[in-house]
Amino acid sequence: MNQDQTADTSRKPNIFESLFIIIVAVVFILTAVIVYEADTHIPLILASCVASLVSLFVLKVKWSVIEEGIIKSITMGMQAILILYIVGILIGVWIKSGVVPAMIYYGLDLLNPSMFLLATLLICSVVSLATGTSWGTSGTVGIALMGIGAGLGIPAPISAGFVISGAYFGDKMSPLSDTTNLAPAMAGTDIFQHIRAMFWTTGPTYLIVVIASIVIGTRYSEGSLDAGKIEAIQVLLRSEFSISPIGFIAPLLVISLAASKKPAIPSIFAGVIAGAALAAFQGVGFGDLIDTLQNGYTPDLSGKLSKLGEDMAAVSNLLAESGVTNLTAEAASEVCGILTELLQRGGLQSMNWTVSLIICALTFGGILENVGYLEVFLNTLLKKVKSPGGLCTSVIISCFLTNVLTGDQYISIVLPGRMMKEKFNESGLHPRMLSRSLEDSATLTGVLIPWNSCAAYHYATLGVSPYAYAPYAILNWLNAIVAIVMTYMGIGVSWRTKDGGVVISRKRPAELAGEK
Repeated sequence: MNQDQTADTSRKPNIFESLFIIIVAVVFILTAVIVYEADTHIPLILASCVASLVSLFVLKVKWSVIEEGIIKSITMGMQAILILYIVGILIGVWIKSGVVPAMIYYGLDLLNPSMFLLATLLICSVVSLATGTSWGTSGTVGIALMGIGAGLGIPAPISAGFVISGAYFGDKMSPLSDTTNLAPAMAGTDIFQHIRAMFWTTGPTYLIVVIASIVIGTRYSEGSLDAGKIEAIQVLLRSEFSISPIGFIAPLLVISLAASKKPAIPSIFAGVIAGAALAAFQGVGFGDLIDTLQNGYTPDLSGKLSKLGEDMAAVSNLLAESGVTNLTAEAASEVCGILTELLQRGGLQSMNWTVSLIICALTFGGILENVGYLEVFLNTLLKKVKSPGGLCTSVIISCFLTNVLTGDQYISIVLPGRMMKEKFNESGLHPRMLSRSLEDSATLTGVLIPWNSCAAYHYATLGVSPYAYAPYAILNWLNAIVAIVMTYMGIGVSWRTKDGGVVISRKRPAELAGEK
């Protein structure tokens, strides 16, 4: 008789067992990252093994329960995995067809270094508000803005940080966003009450980020603009790609479909089809196109120039053979590396590292949730909290820890939201305070955790490590701090009236004081 056929003798973990599993995972991950500078895949697998062994032999949990948690968790992340693969294909074909190069080319004409970060923040905010997706924003205009930033001399981590801040502003505030709909559903309020509540914390945070973009942008004022370098980038782009305003059709199509509430996967794939059609129109062969979709774009002229190094004679000969007569060998040699690093990306296979990381994180998170380790840990954390500031702070911390431990922002909304709903009802706070707190943390902080699916996606898309861009993704870490401070100060605290309405007050209104 196998284990799954025996009588159920399992029990829930206690707080010490839950803490042990969490500490083991943290030690494995930090040791791998800090001591050995390794990826987090294997540490997450090892942590999953430890959690499974404790569950099987200490808690007497059936393997079927553990396996169910793993499969359920991975299934929840399957849409994100499919989107990742499609975005990988999209990036490759958009570079090959000249879509991304065209956006970079024209953007270098329109933007200047001192205002670039502010423009990046605003552009990504508008696009994500219109589409409701941070991933789609980063995968379209975000890639182009990274290229423009490189041409203007802006360090990639800074550009990525403001791309992500803008993209997640819209993801958090747009009624089209899945997280903006999920959070109020978990809290028991409607989406419009939820968005109104978020203005209290997100508005001041966004204003601070705007100021930061201007202040940081002054480091890269127009005086440091290297016009020759920008011209060299544009010349090489024209030589390697077909640059035309027609290239804007593909991203506009994706943005329009997303804004009209079409499903994410077919909307993004429509961009793949549009990019492939444009490439075919330019004479790209079917075999070459298939290779790009599979393996991404390999830079042609800029790639060859990069391999020549400082051999100026060889660089001059290659430019002449390629018909590039209006660019010096020195200028080409200076910028070819930037273009090669920027353009050598995309393809289905490029997402395998990211997908495998997501699966490892979801496996560990699924065990934690289904066996009950996470529930016990969070319940202990939240047991004696009653004040508005304490409740909102507990939700924000719980969401962040769930993001760390499960690697998924949806679980980080659902689990703390489900657990805290009754406590918020008992306190007299309006449910929109809970939904606001869920988004202030769960939606925004996942992209800061390297093994979280959100961070893994943006690493694969923008080519910048979360460790590098996190300090500049200011909205994503500052919003939670602002929310905690404002709630303790009694600013924007929403109380539920007896008829279900909302009262904004520093303290619980007198007419609600006796309400259970």
